[in-house]
Amino acid sequence: MSLEQARAVADAVLYEGYLLYPYRASAVKNQLRWQFGVLMPPGFPEEASNSVTQLLVEPSLHSSLHVRVRFLQLQARTVVVDGVEVPSAVVDGTEWTTWDEAVEQEVDAVLRFADLLGGDNTVPFLIDGASVEEQLSDSVRLVRRRWPLSGTLTLRADALPGPYGASRLSVTVANVSGCSGTSRDEVRRDEALRHALIAAHSMMSVTGGRFVSMVDPPEWAKPAVAECRCERTWPVLVGSDDTVLSSPIILYDYPSIARESAGELFDGLEIDEILTLRTMALTDEEKRQARATDPRAAAIVDRVDAMPPELLDRLHGTIRYLRSVTEQEQPWWDPGADSSVDPDTDSVIVDGVRVARGSRVRLRPGLRRADAQDMFLRGREATVQAVLHDVDGDLHVAVTIDGDLDPSYGRFRYFSAEEVEPL
Repeated sequence: MSLEQARAVADAVLYEGYLLYPYRASAVKNQLRWQFGVLMPPGFPEEASNSVTQLLVEPSLHSSLHVRVRFLQLQARTVVVDGVEVPSAVVDGTEWTTWDEAVEQEVDAVLRFADLLGGDNTVPFLIDGASVEEQLSDSVRLVRRRWPLSGTLTLRADALPGPYGASRLSVTVANVSGCSGTSRDEVRRDEALRHALIAAHSMMSVTGGRFVSMVDPPEWAKPAVAECRCERTWPVLVGSDDTVLSSPIILYDYPSIARESAGELFDGLEIDEILTLRTMALTDEEKRQARATDPRAAAIVDRVDAMPPELLDRLHGTIRYLRSVTEQEQPWWDPGADSSVDPDTDSVIVDGVRVARGSRVRLRPGLRRADAQDMFLRGREATVQAVLHDVDGDLHVAVTIDGDLDPSYGRFRYFSAEEVEPL
């Protein structure tokens, strides 16, 4: 059940960057794709062919581990007109574009934890290739082709010393597909991608046990967590503490898809409202090109075009919680939270002279200030607008410089007491 609850997050990982706004093949940003979790075949050595995840688990005597490896398999979609490959063609008012699609693939393995403690357990897997033709008209046909993939899933567990009964679980996903050539000059990246595991990640669930958070481990586990090695993956708890998502994208524990999200946009780092509004603003021609690029792009455009106003309003902003703040319980950052300070009346003694709001000073910026432009203010005269104390106990003199912005704008420059000279 936990694996199913995690699927929505895992799907977002699977399709992160699959196709970016404006969702058409001609866009420059969609010319170089498959940025995350790409495990290349060993014949393309300039990019990794495996990923390694190490994490801590507290199993019971009869625990078993369910691992599901998920990835995309490239499927080349080619438009052929009279036997010749072409970039695109129009049939009965519908445009078809030559494009690299993707097919979802999953590999499952279930092992007893006792077997994992015995050493390496290797599970080989093979994904078949295929070639399918679709006749669109007498002269136009679509050819969809994907190439076979082969890989291995290697698992082992090593018991940790101490009274906690924890073990270090190691999971290695490797692409062992054949790919001729030994360098980029002999095999182009687009050719190697035909034999790659794309957006590869894994979900793991343990029965009768639980995983230890790698993001916020308990005190006893911190030394062991620090020794874990993760390469091209990042494991986080998802759903519950008996399920982990090992992602090629760094996440936090218990990630979730916002309830307000109406559907996939293939860019989890962006804001749904922005992408939705920008997609609405596409011209009819741009929308036509997007629909011709990929069925998933067509689904986005159609969903946005049919989005009711109330659903769009829901994307605008959501308050997750409210907490009342009384006069007796003011937040620390509120100037009124501490009655012992008052920027309008507080003062500081500089060279035996009291400096407060309204005082006239000459600026002597220090040589170690972060803003190098302050060197040009040396010797300028200014009026003090406030004396401020920060949360670290440091003091700052807020000033407006003669001939600069009007004080009513509330835009001040800040100096330490040692950097001002009373006039």
